[in-house]
Amino acid sequence: MSPEQILEIEMKLVLDALQLRYGYDFRHYARSSLRRRLEALGEAFGQGSISGLIPRLIHHPPFLGEVLASLSVPVTGWFRDPATLAVLRQEVVPRLASYPRLSVWLAGCASGEEAYSLAVLFSEEGLLARTRIFATDINDRALAQAEEGIYPLGQIETAEADYQAAGGRGRFADHLHVAYGYARFQDSLRARIIFAHHNLVSDGVFCEAHLILCRNVLIYFDHVLQRRVLSLFEDALIRDGFLCLGENESLRAIPETSRFQPFESQVRLFIKKEMSR
Repeated sequence: MSPEQILEIEMKLVLDALQLRYGYDFRHYARSSLRRRLEALGEAFGQGSISGLIPRLIHHPPFLGEVLASLSVPVTGWFRDPATLAVLRQEVVPRLASYPRLSVWLAGCASGEEAYSLAVLFSEEGLLARTRIFATDINDRALAQAEEGIYPLGQIETAEADYQAAGGRGRFADHLHVAYGYARFQDSLRARIIFAHHNLVSDGVFCEAHLILCRNVLIYFDHVLQRRVLSLFEDALIRDGFLCLGENESLRAIPETSRFQPFESQVRLFIKKEMSR
């Protein structure tokens, strides 16, 4: 048996243990990414092989936090992909303005930068007071940082260009309190964001959403899991609700019966329509 085959067996055993012991199913995540992360985790805990993680994973529940933090992909940024946010501001937000209450679901929020960017956008467009932003992730460490809403000032200063490119109507710093080299978001923004643990692999719909953003998450899933997650989003969205994906993602995995239709060809933005009879 080759080393590659042995490694594949070890990966299967670790992922099976994680699913059986705690209910977290990473078996449909992209294998190359999982391999790198499991190998790094094993090295960090002094294991000569990734299968050496299994006893700690099974018998020491606090270790779960380390595993989830390692296997999840907490990549985010302020006004990430500003061209997409500019389209949301110009084309989508005006359509949402007619609703008395709005629900936005940000799936895979990581440490919160994208959630606060959305809050700033909705605030500047006059809709934040009637909007709830549900920002979810499986990484509790990242969620704790996001809920705190405090970031190094240097991060904020470097985000100004992307804020402007996303159609900002003032200065990014206008939405922050600055002290001792850190920036904290205004309470009016923080109050409209609910950070919560949610597992896209196993958890269900929890809100009726007008807009769902899930950017650069699906690229880490295989087609089986992509289909499951996209169906979840379809169930959560209202009719004429919007789905925003990452620039390298698509709807290829979703069934032909999907009600998603392209809305804007320049970005990965889709609208949910009624099924044709």
